[in-house]
Amino acid sequence: MSRLPKLYIGTNTKMYKTIADTVAFLTELGRNTRDLSRDCMELFVIPSFTALDRVAPIARQHEITLGAQNMCWEDRGQFTGEISPLMLREVGVGIVEIGHSERRHCFGETDDMQNKKILCALRHGFTALLCIGETGPQKERGTADEVLRMQLKNGLAGVAPSQAKNVWIAYEPVWAIGVSGVPATKEYAAQRHQVIRKALIELWGEEAGGGVPVLYGGSVNGQNATELIQMPCIDGLFIGRSAWDPDNFAQIIRAVLREGAYCHS
Repeated sequence: MSRLPKLYIGTNTKMYKTIADTVAFLTELGRNTRDLSRDCMELFVIPSFTALDRVAPIARQHEITLGAQNMCWEDRGQFTGEISPLMLREVGVGIVEIGHSERRHCFGETDDMQNKKILCALRHGFTALLCIGETGPQKERGTADEVLRMQLKNGLAGVAPSQAKNVWIAYEPVWAIGVSGVPATKEYAAQRHQVIRKALIELWGEEAGGGVPVLYGGSVNGQNATELIQMPCIDGLFIGRSAWDPDNFAQIIRAVLREGAYCHS
């Protein structure tokens, strides 16, 4: 299986950066990467909801795709505390992250809920970034592949092959993310990515399923990023705290572009 020709690389800042922090982060990241062609990479940042409106012009200026960390599956209604797709469209969001393990395991979101959000995101023209991953016990029991296939089949139920061009997948093993996470080896990550790619092709066929970007996330840092991107089935990286310093993130981006031979920098 060959990797896609374009690098997909970005970060989710979770519940860490204020509006001011996010403005400073995106401004500096834009400056640090302005010489890098966006033809060879899709650079994206997914900040907190409160920062989206303020940073949207900065993201556009620097050709950084802006994402939202979650979204309701209804356009409007009595859903206190939720964010409508209409609201996200209004502030210029391009990506909606769906199914992050913290949403699943801290807030009890199910595969069926993720599916409704995926269908809603696609209906509104967003790129739907579906996060999947096995827990530590599932890994130890040897059921990781079954878990991933089930999350994909349930989360993407009802999505047509023609809509696959607006779907990204982030493989984030639950045991590898967070402060105490241990990154997967490049070999383990590559094996899971092969399972994911095969499942996508089974769902949508070779052309549509083979063109969906599959990113790895889980304690990615400056030391392992270049090793991971060497694996032909890993199309990009979804980076956590190692990307939250714009200088460090820019260094990782340059190293990955160079190692993956996407372009010269």
